[in-house]
Amino acid sequence: MKTLTKEMQTAITPSMALELLKDGNKRFVNNLKVNRNLLQQANETSDGQHPFAVILSCIDSRTSAELIFDQGLGDIFSIRIAGNIINEDILGSMEFGCKVAGAKIIVVLGHTKCGAIKGACDHVEMGNLTALLTKIRPAVDDETTTKEDRNSNNSSFVENVATINVKRTVKSIMERSPILKEMIESGQIGIVGGTHDITTGVVAFYPETSNIHQV
Repeated sequence: MKTLTKEMQTAITPSMALELLKDGNKRFVNNLKVNRNLLQQANETSDGQHPFAVILSCIDSRTSAELIFDQGLGDIFSIRIAGNIINEDILGSMEFGCKVAGAKIIVVLGHTKCGAIKGACDHVEMGNLTALLTKIRPAVDDETTTKEDRNSNNSSFVENVATINVKRTVKSIMERSPILKEMIESGQIGIVGGTHDITTGVVAFYPETSNIHQV
């Protein structure tokens, strides 16, 4: 697998970037990962990097974006934070990844059985975690189909909240970053949300969150 160059990155469209991720996830699920010389990739990217995607995912130890999308060194910007939430620093990182470094797609990736989502569902308060979980609380409130057992013991409630949280994050990126919004609307980059099933490894993307246009 070749290390990405500026020319290769430039040739990738947002829709192509999504297909690259989908293909990589299929390889991961089927245990057919590409043979890479990571030391060689480290050397070849030492003078510059040209990733094709920015992926916001959770810190969960089972959700490494490089692994579940079968990508190598220099292929993706990986932003990880509990509950795949956004804040000013993460938005700035995304703006750098896309506007400055040339990435073609932003993926907001939630996952099943997420501890941060469970914490928000249970109204957990603990040190600095309190402020982080507060950012997930709107997704809990938006889940109106569950009338009883609105806590982490109700697995369907937890997964519903996780899905809503991903969709809210995609929407918030567009609302809070004029730079990224303009790039998305002009077709320079795309954005999409999805969920990684930690049991099967499969990533399911949400078509209703997809904003990908050809340039």
